Amino acid sequence: MEKAKHPPVYLETYERGVLDKRTEMLGEILNECKLCPRACGVNRNKGEKGYCKSDKHLMVSSVQPHFGEEGVLVGTHGSGTIFLTNCNLGCIYCQNYDISHMGYGQRVTEEELALSMLSLQERGCHNINFVTPTHYTPQIVKALRIGVEKGLRIPIVYNCGGYESKSTIELLDGIVDIYMPDIKYSDAENAKKYSNAPDYFDRCKEAVREMHRQVGDLKVDERGIAWRGLLIRHLVLPNRLAGSTDVLKFIATEISRESYVNIMLQYRPMYKAYEYRELNRGIKMSEYREAIDIAREWGLHRGFERV
Repeated sequence: MEKAKHPPVYLETYERGVLDKRTEMLGEILNECKLCPRACGVNRNKGEKGYCKSDKHLMVSSVQPHFGEEGVLVGTHGSGTIFLTNCNLGCIYCQNYDISHMGYGQRVTEEELALSMLSLQERGCHNINFVTPTHYTPQIVKALRIGVEKGLRIPIVYNCGGYESKSTIELLDGIVDIYMPDIKYSDAENAKKYSNAPDYFDRCKEAVREMHRQVGDLKVDERGIAWRGLLIRHLVLPNRLAGSTDVLKFIATEISRESYVNIMLQYRPMYKAYEYRELNRGIKMSEYREAIDIAREWGLHRGFERV
């Protein structure tokens, strides 16, 4: 088989024997779970569940090539998305609430997850895109090891809500090729009210800094397909509730003006958003344009277009 021009970083980590050690370290965290900033401290290996309603068993809701992601991930054959059940956030407007809040999905083993990854690779997907992986990080890394031994060789995407512990992200150094965090809010009060995470921005900033330290700005190949780096998502909310000004300022001044930032306009009221008057509408084009203008004023220029 022809050697890949940009082999995924986890192959070298596996060859050096580091992947085994990381798998062990992450698995031990489940004895007193502190994978995310909630640090519930429950013993998930003994069946206890914390905020994310998850024990040691993987739950997956779907596995499929996805063509609705960013173009740099989708390419011509799609992003190989694996939607994981449950979540460590409590967003009241969640568009995937049946998966994240209501627990829709099926229990799978790490071996079965590895086979799903290999199936997506065989179907031509350009990457394996784990959606909401935070609370299943140990199981994912264990499955990755199995996948590597069976021939997995495409990039891993860590597609998360941004509410991450820096210590967990540090253990993914040399494992994750592409980090794709949300940065949802800059305001603590709004983060608490709408996602039950008052420390969201502080923890997110720590995690995103570490992600960028590991993988740098997003890199794409000659086909325009990403193979390594940081891709940030920011969803514009009605009535400036996301605090886009401070979010975009942080990215430009503390991460990089070369950051790839998908400024998203697709917000619509879902789940319990209708109970909040300030969230019970889609965003206006003027609100979206305002966010784009702010990004450009700070020197950001990748991942979005002027409208």
